[in-house]
Amino acid sequence: GNLNCMENKLLFRFGISAYFLCWLWNIAGGQLVYSVSEEANPGTTVGNLVKDFNLNIQDLEVRGFDIVPGPNKRYFDFNTKTGILHVRERIDREDICEQNIKCSLPLEAMISSPLNIYRFEIHVFDINDNAPAFRTSITNLNISESAISGERFPLQSAFDADVGSNSVKSYKLSPNEHFSLDVQGGGDQSVSAELVLQKALDREKQPVFQLTLTAVDGGKPPKSGTTEIIVNVVDVNDNIPVFTKSLYKSKVTENAASGTHVLTVQAIDLDEGVNGEIIYSIVNHNNDKNVDAFSINSETGEITVKKDVDYEQRNAIELRVQAKDRGYNPKAAHCKVLVEVLDINDNIPEISVTSLVSTVKEDAPIDTMVAMITVADNDAGKNGQVTLKMQGSAPFKVQNSYKNYYTLVVNGALDREQTSEYNVTITATDEGTPPLSSTSVITIHVCDVNDNAPRFSDPIINVYVKENSQIGAVIHTVSAFDPDLGDNARITYSLQESSKSGPIRSMININSESGDIHSLQSFNYEEIKAFEFKVQATDSGVPPLSSNVTVNVFILDENDNSPGILAPYSELGSVNTENVPYSADAGYFVAKVRAVDADSGYNALLSYHISEPKGNNLFRIGTSSGEIRTKRRMSDNDLKTHPLVILVCDNGEPSLSATVSIDVVVVESAGDVKTTFRHAPIKEESFSDLNLYLLIAIVCVSVIFLLSLISLLAVKCHRTDSSLGRYSAPMITTHPDGSWSYSKSAQQYDVCFSSDTLKSDVVVFPAPFPPADAELISINGGDTFTRTQTLPNKEKVSLSRVSMCCESVQQQCAELSRTFYGAYGIPHFMFGQIIQIRFKGFSHICSCILFKVFYCLFVLFSLYSFIFPSSGHLYYAEITMVVSRSEHESDGCHVERICHCLCHVG
Repeated sequence: GNLNCMENKLLFRFGISAYFLCWLWNIAGGQLVYSVSEEANPGTTVGNLVKDFNLNIQDLEVRGFDIVPGPNKRYFDFNTKTGILHVRERIDREDICEQNIKCSLPLEAMISSPLNIYRFEIHVFDINDNAPAFRTSITNLNISESAISGERFPLQSAFDADVGSNSVKSYKLSPNEHFSLDVQGGGDQSVSAELVLQKALDREKQPVFQLTLTAVDGGKPPKSGTTEIIVNVVDVNDNIPVFTKSLYKSKVTENAASGTHVLTVQAIDLDEGVNGEIIYSIVNHNNDKNVDAFSINSETGEITVKKDVDYEQRNAIELRVQAKDRGYNPKAAHCKVLVEVLDINDNIPEISVTSLVSTVKEDAPIDTMVAMITVADNDAGKNGQVTLKMQGSAPFKVQNSYKNYYTLVVNGALDREQTSEYNVTITATDEGTPPLSSTSVITIHVCDVNDNAPRFSDPIINVYVKENSQIGAVIHTVSAFDPDLGDNARITYSLQESSKSGPIRSMININSESGDIHSLQSFNYEEIKAFEFKVQATDSGVPPLSSNVTVNVFILDENDNSPGILAPYSELGSVNTENVPYSADAGYFVAKVRAVDADSGYNALLSYHISEPKGNNLFRIGTSSGEIRTKRRMSDNDLKTHPLVILVCDNGEPSLSATVSIDVVVVESAGDVKTTFRHAPIKEESFSDLNLYLLIAIVCVSVIFLLSLISLLAVKCHRTDSSLGRYSAPMITTHPDGSWSYSKSAQQYDVCFSSDTLKSDVVVFPAPFPPADAELISINGGDTFTRTQTLPNKEKVSLSRVSMCCESVQQQCAELSRTFYGAYGIPHFMFGQIIQIRFKGFSHICSCILFKVFYCLFVLFSLYSFIFPSSGHLYYAEITMVVSRSEHESDGCHVERICHCLCHVG
């Protein structure tokens, strides 16, 4: 297309140039005028100046004919040889003359010799070489959508550099239904166009119209130029914002952090600009604090969490969101946003004790209600399901009564004395993830009841009181403890009469509040050595409870009795005489002084001394026996009469003593030694009825004893030949340690004595075939022993019980001895313990009979000796007490533990 256009343009220029080859000059005014078309090719002939100015062509070079320099000279060139003016370079009329209808280029030519100036013009003709053009390729028109039909809008005019018929002659508009074109002018006048609105606009339907305006010139062929008209429909706020949904739903967890995204609402306003700009807000006319927990971005519509959201206050929150545009008359729309709050386990179970018993009696039965407990958890679902448990061990339990209501009841025995207060820890745990729990401590006080009797620390109290103590002195204070409280623990003390000790209330008194025991008399050891009574402790409870304690009062001996000299030297103020033969050897027995002290122990341990004459070397006295003997043989220098003063002292603190005077007369021969009979008070030996009764009793007892002995021997001897064949002659063996072994072929008895002469322990036990499981027991004056082998289990002996039994028997022996013989002097006592093993032949009944017999014999002999103290016979009494009895079925052996009290009475 461009190539064809260039060819046409060249042909047109060539025609125009050929047309104007002839020169034209205007006679008017004597000025020559040439014509040439614009855009003529260089070299195109304009005119023959030599011919037109009547010049000789030969003179041109000589006379120097040339174009006067000027602004237009550059377009033309003169040929001096031919005299022709031709186009030197392209001529653009629009560039030179712009929009002028007439476009002339004045030129001057000068020649000399003579000098002459020639003026001429070159008229440039316009060609249609320029198409109409608009100033802008795009024209924007803003038309309000509220514009009415028929309203006109002027359009820009097109520009055509050509003039005349080649300029713009008409306009055309691209077809459309809303606009038309009204063209005004024509002919020699300029042409303009207006855009006419034919149909009402609606920006929401079509906000922009793109139209094409075409300008056409009058050239042949015509040329045209176009511009694009963009009609922007200016918005009017005629649309309400519309939400994409009328109801929005979302979920958010409670306690979500501030700024947590909930959802984004969206509203659309078909308007544009400020009319379409939407502002979002949350409407809260009721000032609901739950609504205030959320905020919305006014531009984006994003709803976020602003404050804490609590499921327990509201599990769903309804928000009203408003969307309003920014137009002059703003329009608004509303929607609902339903936010569901999701529960999390953020509430700890709450424990509340709605009812609590202040105190619980310690004798309260099981299932007694102590407290009512309520548990609350504001969470939902499993987060709000709570279990209640009791921690630790206590005599209580938790029971569920209804839903979240529980009761705390007694579940075991209560004892205030052991635990007076319980701190029961209750734990409530929900089933959330992770589970939450809380604890509560319930303090339960146990109320006291009188369920404990007063208790003494020991069942028997031994009190030791010195004789001759002050009347009214406190000899002891008893104290009982009652673990109860208040009146239940307030104790009063009282005395209980004892049938053994007589009227106790005349001897002692007790303070009912403090328990102080006061003596009401001064005690004499020689009259009463011990007595017992009971003290009762009673509390003040309802009903009152009491307990007793046995009080043994032992009177301690004081050295308040001087030794008493016994007959025949007991007469006060008398001089005793004893004869000694002159021929007596050293160690000759002269006399024996005997004394007795009513005190006991060391206070009654007497020693004998010769106090006068001092330095006597003829006689000596045994310090313990009181026997006076010669120290050497008599000599002629010795006196015939030796007055001796014998001093008898006890070992008390301070020591008390008594003296007796004895004159020892030396005679020539033993035949001259005569017994001096001194008058001594002798009781009348009258054979009274009492003596008769005693003799009858002694005879009866002796007969019974003999019959019993015969019966026992008969039973013992009633054995089979085979059983009798097991025994052979006994053999007694002594050991270096002082023990004996008494053995037969089938039995062996080991007997052990301690070295203490006042108290010996005897142990006799069998050791069969030889003693594979027997035991040798060594007793050293007490209850301790050393085991070297093992006895059969059923024959093991509790020596402590035997010792206690025998101690009681010994006390009985001692009491009887002191009662009947205290005033007459008993040389010594021997007490012992024995464990005797017997076979089935000895029955328990026989042992009891033997005990009774020996005990009666001892009592009768003691009474007889008391009545006839001068008899001087030696009586032997054996008191036997059977402590316990066991039977070993395997070997048919009975074991009896027997206590013996051996009393030798001189």
